[in-house]
Amino acid sequence: MDDLFAHAWHEILARPTGPMAFRFYLQPLVAIVLAVRDGIKAAHQGHRPYLWSLLTEKAHRRERLREGWKSVWKVFVLAFLLDTVYQIVVLKRLTPIEGLLVATFLALVPYVLFRGPANRIARRLRRTGAHPGSSARA
Repeated sequence: MDDLFAHAWHEILARPTGPMAFRFYLQPLVAIVLAVRDGIKAAHQGHRPYLWSLLTEKAHRRERLREGWKSVWKVFVLAFLLDTVYQIVVLKRLTPIEGLLVATFLALVPYVLFRGPANRIARRLRRTGAHPGSSARA
């Protein structure tokens, strides 16, 4: 069993340098853009940072999970489908568990990691009266 996981991990780590490597840069970037957009929107609505609220606000956890999934599901599915194509074309076999792991790391992890900081920054800017893109007058 350990050998199976070691082999899968080795194959996953080799993917960013092989064919279709663009997805290892483009998909996290899209997830980050969605996270920043959603973090700013949540800050304007007065919501707490995403991951923190998932961990501490049990009453709103399901709602926040649905909200996050609604934003990132397309990127996740695309990551899974592209990894499936990669597996069929390059590896000549199909391993759905590896595809799910890759999709999780390319879509879900960046989204969760960046949404909270985007919320915090937007809240801080809103409190100080600064707006992104505005310039200070002397």
